Amino acid sequence: MNHEQPEIQAQPADAAEGALHDQIEQLRGELEQVKADALRERADLDNQRKRVARDVEQARRFANEKLLGELLPVFDSLDAGLKAAGDEAHPLREGLELTYKQLLKVAGDNGLTLLDPTGQAFNPEHHQAISQVPADDAAPGSVVQVFQKGYLLNDRLLRPALVVVAAD
Repeated sequence: MNHEQPEIQAQPADAAEGALHDQIEQLRGELEQVKADALRERADLDNQRKRVARDVEQARRFANEKLLGELLPVFDSLDAGLKAAGDEAHPLREGLELTYKQLLKVAGDNGLTLLDPTGQAFNPEHHQAISQVPADDAAPGSVVQVFQKGYLLNDRLLRPALVVVAAD
């Protein structure tokens, strides 16, 4: 009888050990799930931080887009005034030219780039063709005349240049 009693005690110990092993495995599984969730949350947070930083940078780069867009007619008027004044030296012309250059510099310091494509190849991303003319002295597909200069703001088109293109 004494021999049977240790076997009876061994079975509950094996069952308890098996239950503990199962519980340990379950806890390990839960721990792995918590680690995976934490890693996923950390990655989501990092992606959100990068997205917000990118959005803030875009907003900073293009914050003055409306103001610079509203100044384009002023540039056009100054440019037209300079053309109308002719090439003769005159204090009024010189003052107008100086004002135009200062305004272009301030705008350039804020990311604005002037597009004056005369003589360049037509680029549909930056130019809007309003007509084509036969031109013996220009390469086919090149800009022969600019009706209205275009502008880029930090490499993004603000207004296309209105151009006349040499026919093929």
